Amino acid sequence: MNIAVVGLGLIGGSFCKALKKNTFHRILGIDTNKETIEKALACGAIDEEITVDGLSEANLTIICLYPEAIVNFVKENASKFKKGSIVIDSCGVKEYVVNECSPVLDEHGVIFVGTHPMAGREFSGFDFATDNLFDGASFIITPTDKTPQIAVDLLQTLAGSISFGKAVVSTPQKHDEVIAYTSQLAHIVSNAYVKSPAMLNYDGFSAGSFQDLTRVAKLNEFMWSELFMCNKEALLKEINCVLNSITEYRDAIENGDLDKLIAILRDGRELKEKSLLLYNK
Repeated sequence: MNIAVVGLGLIGGSFCKALKKNTFHRILGIDTNKETIEKALACGAIDEEITVDGLSEANLTIICLYPEAIVNFVKENASKFKKGSIVIDSCGVKEYVVNECSPVLDEHGVIFVGTHPMAGREFSGFDFATDNLFDGASFIITPTDKTPQIAVDLLQTLAGSISFGKAVVSTPQKHDEVIAYTSQLAHIVSNAYVKSPAMLNYDGFSAGSFQDLTRVAKLNEFMWSELFMCNKEALLKEINCVLNSITEYRDAIENGDLDKLIAILRDGRELKEKSLLLYNK
């Protein structure tokens, strides 16, 4: 199968490397940065560079760009994709991308499926792409009512072939609601947490909990700002929820209410323990 990968950054480059390591598919690369293309060719991550006209050769196209860039790329090149082929994306919001891309490609007999590889690093760019980035990770597939089952089956098989731990099928709406909590809120909380004046005076006073909480504060502000804005409603709901909880802790401490503090801490502990039992079966 010919697979085109558009955008050879961390995720796109890792798709290329994982596919070349684990499969026999022919990998075609598109990137505006010629140096990136040269590196990808030199290390064998792609078999060939193509222009957008070469999309007509691809049975599957993986678009690894920011949300708005994905939509623009699809709309500008809709007629260039091979009829009957599958086009997927890899960004962290699904409703916006699926709603914008699916109708456009439907008109050209091309199947668009929103997907999201739940993997990443604190670094960006092809230089940090690895052939094992997806090992054990979840690959989320968000078909619509119009998506042929054969397309979902193919993507599940492909995910397994490059060592994803599981393929999760979801609706675009549910994906965005859950990801607002599990990923987007975590990045906001971490980024806000490091803004304490104590951040520049912690040497010798930190351990695992500090490292865990601050790891994703080191983010790509351009990409994450776009993701947040594309999922505004769901994310605001989660932000307001955590603000309400933080206020409870603050008020209990400020008022010296030990019983209240114990109770809300117990609630959090029990919820975490319940989640461990639920998801670690």
